[in-house]
Amino acid sequence: QVQVVESGGGSVQAGDSLRRSCAASGRPGSILSMGWFRQAPGKERAFVAAISWDGANTYYADSVKGRFPTSRDNAAKNTVYLQMNSLKLEDTAVYYCAVPHPDGPALTPSIVGSLHVYDYWGQGTQVTVSS
Repeated sequence: QVQVVESGGGSVQAGDSLRRSCAASGRPGSILSMGWFRQAPGKERAFVAAISWDGANTYYADSVKGRFPTSRDNAAKNTVYLQMNSLKLEDTAVYYCAVPHPDGPALTPSIVGSLHVYDYWGQGTQVTVSS
């Protein structure tokens, strides 16, 4: 069983930045791919970004490309970050970190945005952007 713990988030003004962290545990010896999703009020949960287990590949939704880089912690291998820059009103949502099953297929562009690929989810954190 993989545990996913998120931190970071809160209320900011448009144009500000936030950094979210996500730490996964429960599979000693495994380095895990991780994804980020968000759910705005009245909308379905949507893909934001993902990073492969080795950090070699990152994937982004068009809406955040160039603004929300994701990265891995060099020391804590199963900790990843989502740096949220130039925040817009439409970025307001509950943000989730998610982890695919460690024994599942590697992330590829064709599946990285699919909810069903991810078996373990963090608790979600509200990010509110105001004008």
